[in-house]
Amino acid sequence: MIGELFPVLVGSVKPLSPTLLACATFWLSAFGEPKLNVMFITLDDMNRDSVGIYGSKVKGTTPNIDRLAREGLRFEHGHVTIAICMPTRAVWMTGRYPHNSGALGFTKIKPEVPTLPETLLGHGFMTGILGKTEHVVPSRTEAFGYSRDRSEMDNGRSQELYGKFTAEFLGKVRKADKPFFLMVNSHDPHRPFDNRKPASERKLAVEPKGSSTGKNNKKAKRADYPAPSRIYQPDEIVIPGFLPDLPPIREEIAQYYSSVSRADDVVGRVLNELEKAGFAENTLVMLKSDHGIPVPFAKTNVWRHSTLTPWIVRWPGTVKPGTHETGHSVAGIDFAPTILDALGLEPMKGMDGRSFLPVLKGKRQKGREFVYTHINTIASGRSYAMRSLLGKRYGLIWNGWHDGETTFKNESMSGLTWKAMAQAAENDPVLARRVKHYLFRTPFEFYDYGKDPDALNNLIEDKEHAKLVIRYGEELRKLMKKSKDPESPSYQKALSEIQ
Repeated sequence: MIGELFPVLVGSVKPLSPTLLACATFWLSAFGEPKLNVMFITLDDMNRDSVGIYGSKVKGTTPNIDRLAREGLRFEHGHVTIAICMPTRAVWMTGRYPHNSGALGFTKIKPEVPTLPETLLGHGFMTGILGKTEHVVPSRTEAFGYSRDRSEMDNGRSQELYGKFTAEFLGKVRKADKPFFLMVNSHDPHRPFDNRKPASERKLAVEPKGSSTGKNNKKAKRADYPAPSRIYQPDEIVIPGFLPDLPPIREEIAQYYSSVSRADDVVGRVLNELEKAGFAENTLVMLKSDHGIPVPFAKTNVWRHSTLTPWIVRWPGTVKPGTHETGHSVAGIDFAPTILDALGLEPMKGMDGRSFLPVLKGKRQKGREFVYTHINTIASGRSYAMRSLLGKRYGLIWNGWHDGETTFKNESMSGLTWKAMAQAAENDPVLARRVKHYLFRTPFEFYDYGKDPDALNNLIEDKEHAKLVIRYGEELRKLMKKSKDPESPSYQKALSEIQ
């Protein structure tokens, strides 16, 4: 039997030592099938409704992502835990809420907290990362044996280089004969959005000076990256329902969709290399965005369109192709537990999330009605404590930072969209109220996302929803207490004032 499984090794002059035999059997599962590999593809600032198969109203945005979804499973209720680039990745890598990993904002994970790549490296996996290296366990770079940062890939925008380095990594994997974990992080559609010709009068929606990815990066100011396969014009796109339809906003959203197209190009390239290398059939591919679009009322907030992102899983032989999973809510804290479970490895110490492997296998799993999302410290260093409890239809928000005087400010207010909104609000009372709400908030918000997906009508004082508000408030209180959220005392005090 061993001779059949390892003909090269057994056929050599010397017999296998017990150590070599143990290593060989680790890499192979029962009956000689290859050990499972993992490719995790992340998209930077991509809204879920930008993806074709998730109902995008803009044509032709994501053919490669759509194909991946048809070949696997897509979650209807897949959320990130925190809608900010770096801390959401810390959640993915640790399976912990931000206050339990130490990565509340743009800070390092606590030294004693284990991470997924370190754990897999310790189990003999080859680990690799392409892009976003500064945002993925920055204090643990040694956890990735193979690494290419954005400076080596045209600021993380080159489809060709993502493909090249994926092929290079997979070549090393084949020589080493080990299972792998490869994290592919596109820097699209993050600002700066693509603004290339023929619309020569268009202004680049530049990376804001305070942004963690644009700081001291001259290339981030230019629109000279590789062209996307599709360039969108303002008259081709549909404005998100939570934004007003104004010419400058159309301009910027068109630039965003061109960047979405380039992100999809990257997905196509890396999946093609995976197939060419012969690993597609024994690789679990998971695709997710780190949060919603970087405009007001989305990124760096806790509305549903802040945290609800595309979440797709392809796993040949386990996940049924074409599955649209609508019965369970999953969150960023569940990523690492699921990967470890799929690989047959023990959970890491202290994880807050839990594996949704049963869901991937088509089974029901209890306790997946709600997700609990956060905002703490943002890229500028400002602190805005926000918590949200999201069900499949309703959502409760607590704005712990609200005091009636403090104003909200983040990088989503750079570029064309916020400026256009603020100017138009001077002569539009409805938009003026919307702008004021974004700046100051209220202590609590409650939305019926089934009827109001864009969160335009705050129902917190609506008597018909009073019982639901109480229920959601109590569920959030329990989750905050259970996770030892440091904001729990402040939340309980605020909750008592509205009950």
